[in-house]
Amino acid sequence: MEIWEYLILFLSVLIGGGLAFFIKEYKPSTLQMLLSFVGSYVLGITVLHLLPSVYSGQADSIGLWILAGFFIQIILEILSGGVEHGHIHPTHEPKMGFALQILLGLCIHAFLEGMPLPGYQGHIEATVGDNHDHQHLLWGIILHKLPAAFVLVFLLTLSKFKKSFVLIALIVFSLMSPLGALTADFLTTKGIFNKETTEPILIAIVVGSFLHISTTILFETESKSHHHISFKKVAMIVVGLGLALLTTVGHQH
Repeated sequence: MEIWEYLILFLSVLIGGGLAFFIKEYKPSTLQMLLSFVGSYVLGITVLHLLPSVYSGQADSIGLWILAGFFIQIILEILSGGVEHGHIHPTHEPKMGFALQILLGLCIHAFLEGMPLPGYQGHIEATVGDNHDHQHLLWGIILHKLPAAFVLVFLLTLSKFKKSFVLIALIVFSLMSPLGALTADFLTTKGIFNKETTEPILIAIVVGSFLHISTTILFETESKSHHHISFKKVAMIVVGLGLALLTTVGHQH
């Protein structure tokens, strides 16, 4: 990975969370529209790019790892409380256990997502035979981390935590995906990870996670009593999927 990729991973989360320090009130509907775009884009790149890449190698068991990633995400969201989906359920007073539980779930998730990044492009070139730049995984991570960071900061602020603690939590969260990428790169360099066998597994786990996050966002309705999705949400989904489709232009898989 290039230095700019590590930087953008870190700074995008920092910026997304930083915005919440300056916004005293927010409209849930606006956040829902943003998440609809993000969810549809992540689903699009998962189906169009990530799934073909993990299945184009060998790995007869790759489907099991995708399911594992899906299940791991379910467990992590028990800890995070669904912050990845824009859920904000503040406490009435600062409870450290509450904050650490959410932060732990988000950090493990971010760390795991970062691990496939160093070898993703090499894996694509080796299995698909395409030497174009492939930043689909990177942009998928960045786009859904932005609102997650915003919700994390907003949630902790509403829960009456000190700004200094909230800022520390945001910085820790911002570091997790770059740290995951650095760890995987180090383990591969030292020969602890076998690149040919480990890389598809790491990507498959992230695919399962992406499938869970994106479909949960898209299937959540705006009405608790009716299965109703507004035209605005449908429009944002179309835009997100359309952008994902544009990433296939000029690429032959």
